[in-house]
Amino acid sequence: MANTNRFDNWEYPEIIEGKPTKYNWIVQNKEGLSLGEQTDIGAFCYINAKYGVVIESYVQIGSHCSIYSVSTIDEKRGEVHLKRNCRIGSHSTILPNVTIGENSIIGAHSLVLHDMPDNVIAYGVPAKVIRKRNA
Repeated sequence: MANTNRFDNWEYPEIIEGKPTKYNWIVQNKEGLSLGEQTDIGAFCYINAKYGVVIESYVQIGSHCSIYSVSTIDEKRGEVHLKRNCRIGSHSTILPNVTIGENSIIGAHSLVLHDMPDNVIAYGVPAKVIRKRNA
């Protein structure tokens, strides 16, 4: 279960297209972003939501992460979905058309190219499931 105490005073952040929030993260194509309650997005993160980014409640994203729903390098595009209570380690990159499962953890400095199931720990370049999480 998510630790909700740290979110007692959580407020939905003001998001202005292409400008840092008060927490120093940036969204491009903000109309494509769906942000759940009591999320924690670290400083210096970049989110490109052109083809949709869904961040469910209680998701934690470490600093310096990049989330792309479109890639200009290989023309990939598609929604990125971070399910409830998943955690993304700092300096990780999530590419288009990827879902991170509920309660899953992505280790720092990972490159996520494919979907990750619920309740796993994954990391690496490219990220791979290392093991299931204990309930």
